[in-house]
Amino acid sequence: MKASWEKIEKNLGVLEVEVDADRVSAALDKAFNKVIKNVNVPGFRKGKVPRAIFEAKFGVESLYQDALDILLPEAYTEAVDQTGIFPVDSPEVDVEQFAKGEPLKFKAKVTVKPEVKLGQYKGLEVPAQSTEVTEEELNAELERLQQRHAELVVVDDEPAKNGDIAVIDFDGYVDGVAFEGGKAERHSLELGSGSFIPGFEEQVVGMSTGDSKDIEVTFPETYHAEELAGRQAVFKVKLHEIKRKQLPALDDEFAKDVSEFDTLEEFKADLKKQLAERKKEEAEAVREGIVVDKASENAEVEIPEAMIKSEVKNMMRDFNNRLRTQGMNLEMFLGFSGQTEADLEEQMKDDAEKRVRNNLVLEQIAKEENIQVTDEEVEQELEKMAEQYRRSKDEIRSILAANGSLDSLREETMLRKTVAFLIENSKEVAAESK
Repeated sequence: MKASWEKIEKNLGVLEVEVDADRVSAALDKAFNKVIKNVNVPGFRKGKVPRAIFEAKFGVESLYQDALDILLPEAYTEAVDQTGIFPVDSPEVDVEQFAKGEPLKFKAKVTVKPEVKLGQYKGLEVPAQSTEVTEEELNAELERLQQRHAELVVVDDEPAKNGDIAVIDFDGYVDGVAFEGGKAERHSLELGSGSFIPGFEEQVVGMSTGDSKDIEVTFPETYHAEELAGRQAVFKVKLHEIKRKQLPALDDEFAKDVSEFDTLEEFKADLKKQLAERKKEEAEAVREGIVVDKASENAEVEIPEAMIKSEVKNMMRDFNNRLRTQGMNLEMFLGFSGQTEADLEEQMKDDAEKRVRNNLVLEQIAKEENIQVTDEEVEQELEKMAEQYRRSKDEIRSILAANGSLDSLREETMLRKTVAFLIENSKEVAAESK
């Protein structure tokens, strides 16, 4: 097989391929064996029609499309390997010649991974990050723990306010007609959570137990149910009960309940230590982000739209997976937020472009600095994953292999090593005072 690559502009080029005639014949044979199983010709049993009879009756051309479907993908893959290009999108294929006894000739217009021209990436200045835990941060963490361990108590003598749980019945109408999904009984709604239509929760605030009220709202223009988007609605609401968080006292008993310590002072000392470790990890993450962004900004690269679209798809998949761990899915989220999938993809586009750019720059730095990942390092990553997911290393390896993700694991490890290289070769400077 012959294959040649010619760049025509930026990240676009043409792959020209010629496949030997004997491989064309072999593909036609496979195509015949595939289609003959379903061919009926009088005088012959199904699937037993001789090749010559088949071609005389239907023509060899009837096999061409099936043969192309067999031969083109494998020939294209071989041509990509032979020319050493890295496609990032599906090719536009133009078959110039395909016939029995002749070579297959085709051209494929291909978008490839862009070239990266690196700028400065060593000696980058990174502002120092404070890891000191302030009294305000410690108090904020204690308050968060209080909130987590708070008890809900019924409030009878005060109106509802933000932060309360309002137990309500509601019945929604548009132009006096009830609509699907607009009715519920004894629904628990956290006021101020923003989980209902804009303007709804604000009008429940101030209601008292036993009150009934008509609440008027307007559905967002981007609401997922088109028949309701932008429409005004009236909800008949009855408030059955108000529940309010009662925070536990910050004392030794609280420390015993939420930790292994007997006194509040011991607990606070340990909590401060934990916060310091967390701030240290966060500081390292911030420093990594700054040094990668600076190296990326100093580089020159034109990113194909196909790579951005692909990364947006990856981000959408990851987002949906995170939602599922919370008992939701993408469809439910879009319903609650009043957005469309296209809206969400548009919001992710800038971040997707940044991710692609940063990864391309890191890959190029790894090439320049000959940063490689050993088999031992891959094994170490597998061991970490096995420990994290409480499965054997062989199980993790099998899962990744089945998903085609073993190479991705090596690539991710290489990117992390490259980021570590940038950190080692950066300069920490005093943060600018505000």
